Amino acid sequence: MATLPPAVLAGALAFGLALPLLGWAVFTRPDAATVQARDNLARGLDLGARAQVAGRAAPGPFPGLVRALTPRGTGARINRLLATAGRPAAWPLPKVVAAKLVLALVAGLLGVLVLLSRPGALLAVVVVLVTVVAYFVPELLLYSRGQERQQAIALELADTLDQMTIAVEAGLGFESAMARAGRNGKGPLAEELVRTLQDIAVGQPRREAYLAMAERTGVADLRRFIRAVVQADAYGVSIADVLRTQAAEMRLKRRQRAEEKAMQIPVKVIFPLILCILPTLFIVLLGPAVMDIVAAFGH
Repeated sequence: MATLPPAVLAGALAFGLALPLLGWAVFTRPDAATVQARDNLARGLDLGARAQVAGRAAPGPFPGLVRALTPRGTGARINRLLATAGRPAAWPLPKVVAAKLVLALVAGLLGVLVLLSRPGALLAVVVVLVTVVAYFVPELLLYSRGQERQQAIALELADTLDQMTIAVEAGLGFESAMARAGRNGKGPLAEELVRTLQDIAVGQPRREAYLAMAERTGVADLRRFIRAVVQADAYGVSIADVLRTQAAEMRLKRRQRAEEKAMQIPVKVIFPLILCILPTLFIVLLGPAVMDIVAAFGH
């Protein structure tokens, strides 16, 4: 009987190990009880708030295996990244961890196949690096989405504070102004305001709910605003004055950030100018002269 080559056996092993985890990570769905509970929590909310409620799915059939293969502390780190990214409904914590394992397993076993066909020390180092990068790809994607979300929150903060200031000066309370801003807004800041009001509605202390929103988003300007609101609530300062001052400060910071980015443009343009534009310009201008010189000395 003919024996299969080691490369074929390794490929079959990679496919057999990766396929169950990949299928679970992509196609698993929460059970009926979880769906019903999530629908009850999201009833009456807009799509953004529904996405916040739907951020956690059922653990699926492989939670023990995923937990056993995950280093300690990885779950907490991914949970923080998920919170910063707004907890996408399609990627709860177990799926992200499973995706990390699947990508690392597939990359590593494919690298073993390459090494079996063309062994070499340099190639082995490349395979190890590719496997490590594949393992951290889901975290990098979450980090990128979290950065984009933080930038969107920082950009929306000044306008949202202006809306809340107008609502408070018109006679609404601070939480009513938050609710109105959350209903009128459509970005991640509006979703965070809605979630904070939900936390307060289910019994969480107001101060803890505000600080949790600042910690969850990780935006420095929002954290500064929340601290000002907490201090105003503790010392009895007028919330309208705090909102007016914070809104003016946020507008000033937004303008300063825009000016800073505008000042960075000349520095960023230097590298493509030197690497792409100037060589082409030199070829166009000096090429005919060089050809004439070569022709003159050639004769």
